[in-house]
Amino acid sequence: MRARRFPEPSPGRSDGPLLSVRSVRKSFGDHLVLDDLSLDVDAHRVVVLIGASGSGKSTLLRCIDLLEDIDDGVIELEGTDITDPRLDANSVRARIGMVFQAYNLFPHLRVLDNVTLAPRLVHRTSRKEAEDEAMAVLERVGLASKAQAFPDALSGGQQQRVAIARALVGKPAVMLLDEVTSALDPELVGEVLSLLAELKQTGLTMVVATHEMGFAREVADEVCFLHQGRVHERGTPEQVLGDPQEDRTREFLRRITA
Repeated sequence: MRARRFPEPSPGRSDGPLLSVRSVRKSFGDHLVLDDLSLDVDAHRVVVLIGASGSGKSTLLRCIDLLEDIDDGVIELEGTDITDPRLDANSVRARIGMVFQAYNLFPHLRVLDNVTLAPRLVHRTSRKEAEDEAMAVLERVGLASKAQAFPDALSGGQQQRVAIARALVGKPAVMLLDEVTSALDPELVGEVLSLLAELKQTGLTMVVATHEMGFAREVADEVCFLHQGRVHERGTPEQVLGDPQEDRTREFLRRITA
């Protein structure tokens, strides 16, 4: 089978981390979700976030994508403070691909229209140019034949691959993926994780929140265990998953593998 080709990822910066989260705090009412959290992500690396529900993984990704305002701290992308309120949030999001656990496809739009919507409305790309690029990306994720289908006609795995294609079409500097297999039937999980493994080979920078420890072990360059809104332990997959140093990490891994 011919190997898939994907859009070239952003080259990123050569003089520092592509993404830098520094001392970020985020509360919802009296509930502190992110507690002075710091995290650097270098270009062309895959960082996997693990941790129990409520540990702050999804909130962290939503803050990076500016879907949530932070209470304190700084988030930089390619050296720019993207939390500066003077910046246009849509321009920032154009550099970030976000894929949610719910596919968030528009059910009344065909696959091709779902993928081209942002380029046409946000970037003012012509319909033809947007559709040409979208078809190229859909072919690369194995769904060109489904371009005229509506989302309800697709399996869960296919819908999630469409969501990934929609994020890829803008050639983002970094992709954020939030538990993208959690809504899938077990037999469909593999096709999505295989696609992410292929994307890693292109050099795409990714931050992935997941409970799939096998994926983390095989694909991550770095694993970060979040606990109570902080990075409690971080390191290579071999270190964090195979020889964790912190009691909380060991306890989490025992529960998840049981």
